[in-house]
Amino acid sequence: MSTLAHTVSDSATMLRRNLKHAVRYPVITYLIMTPLIFLVLFVYVFGDTLGTGIGGAGSDAYLDYVVPGVLLLTIAGGVTGPALSVSKDLTEGIIARFRTMDISRSAVLSGHVLGNLIQVLLATAIVLAVALLMGFRGDASLWGWLGAAGLLTAIGYALCWLGAAFGVFAKGVESASNLPMPLMILPFLGSGFVPTESMPGWLQWFAEHQPFTPFIEALRALLFGTELGDNGWLSLVWVVVLGLIGWLWARHLYERKSVRA
Repeated sequence: MSTLAHTVSDSATMLRRNLKHAVRYPVITYLIMTPLIFLVLFVYVFGDTLGTGIGGAGSDAYLDYVVPGVLLLTIAGGVTGPALSVSKDLTEGIIARFRTMDISRSAVLSGHVLGNLIQVLLATAIVLAVALLMGFRGDASLWGWLGAAGLLTAIGYALCWLGAAFGVFAKGVESASNLPMPLMILPFLGSGFVPTESMPGWLQWFAEHQPFTPFIEALRALLFGTELGDNGWLSLVWVVVLGLIGWLWARHLYERKSVRA
């Protein structure tokens, strides 16, 4: 068997392992409930005021505005999953056992990333379904919906690698659960819930130059069939940058810890 085939086979095995763990210890409830709470809170409590503020007609207009931000909030919440699962494997010593077996080292991390990505995408689909029940209606064509799904998948994959890096870097499971928190705040500090133009000057500059604003604006354009503009290529650049940082950082730290184990 070639090295590539060996790695793919081992990655599939590790993926099955992580999906079985997900069934026994589901984190998908957390991934679903947090964005749903914010969706209901912002639409039904603040929606009339915020909807009028963005130039729409109350909560219905705000629902259409806020859904892309809530979907990205769901994706960002998925960073915690690989951080916890990777950290747990390292602290419980299972990695030392894997080192004695004929298993590709990269397959261990890949299994965590892919397993958590599946959970994140399932949670995102459920959140979107609830948004549709609440009255959200995108004007996108089939290609627009497929593009939105592809963008969410790419962002989720990149962020899951970043989460895996957090898990290897953390000293323990507790610290692994705290490291992703700053990343999860970024959707609130972008254009997901209010336009960046309404923010103070210093915060507006940050909001317009952090990755989640082009993510949200690109997703909004895809869902409503409007022009992507610069947000399309900016989103792709940020996906590549974040994905490479997460992958390289996770692999580097994992190799170091594997040697020491």
